[in-house]
Amino acid sequence: MRLTHFDAAGRARMVEVGSKPDTAREAVARGQVTMQPATLALIKEGRLAKGDVLAVAELAGIMAAKKTS
Repeated sequence: MRLTHFDAAGRARMVEVGSKPDTAREAVARGQVTMQPATLALIKEGRLAKGDVLAVAELAGIMAAKKTS
């Protein structure tokens, strides 16, 4: 399945959602993930069976920001 929120290089990107008026927005977020060093190595090397989890996490952040009011 191809996700429309990724560019040709596999990086998350914003997509056109219509002609909405500009609004001022600001978001601040912080998180922490604890894992085994071997798991971190798999993520950095892009060798997880589920794909690029960092790109999916970035996309989830963008989509979450769009849903805030």
